[in-house]
Amino acid sequence: MTLTRGLPIQNDSDAEVVARVLEGDSRAYAILVSRYRAQYGRYAVRMLGSREDAEEALQDAFVRAYRSLAKCDDPERFGPWFFRILANRCRTAGTRRSRREKTFVSDDIALHGASEEHPAERTAWREELERALQRLDTDQREAFLLKHVEDLGYDEMATLTGVGVSALKMRVKRACERLRLLLHEVQGG
Repeated sequence: MTLTRGLPIQNDSDAEVVARVLEGDSRAYAILVSRYRAQYGRYAVRMLGSREDAEEALQDAFVRAYRSLAKCDDPERFGPWFFRILANRCRTAGTRRSRREKTFVSDDIALHGASEEHPAERTAWREELERALQRLDTDQREAFLLKHVEDLGYDEMATLTGVGVSALKMRVKRACERLRLLLHEVQGG
């Protein structure tokens, strides 16, 4: 075992690491966290549009996965199993945020202006793209991000989400159409 930035990194398979955790080596869970944190953290940020909300959803998902690890039927496929937990946490967080925003803010323009995190760090186009992504339906946004940001194939996406390939293709198609329309409006078209 080697250490990178204080975290244990091993060549053990996910199934071997899960077995170690289930046998009582709770520190081994850090291996799984280090394997999946960056990739799924990117996904959560793009799904929720906020680093703080994404970090909260990610942490919650890792805790829930740890507590439910014995229920992981196929430990070799820990990644897809964990993704489903994270996707559910993102949906829940997005729903909660949506309710909060509807309760306190009724002006869409003010809402979009208030939700910008770090406008100085992004180009104007990236800001518009992020806003457009947030306006997509959750299912369409999830499918679009998995296909075009995480660069997954439809079979991989189906495994991760539990949704059929044809439904995912339709979600990606509709997301692309909606994004084109939203971004065309921004460009003054």
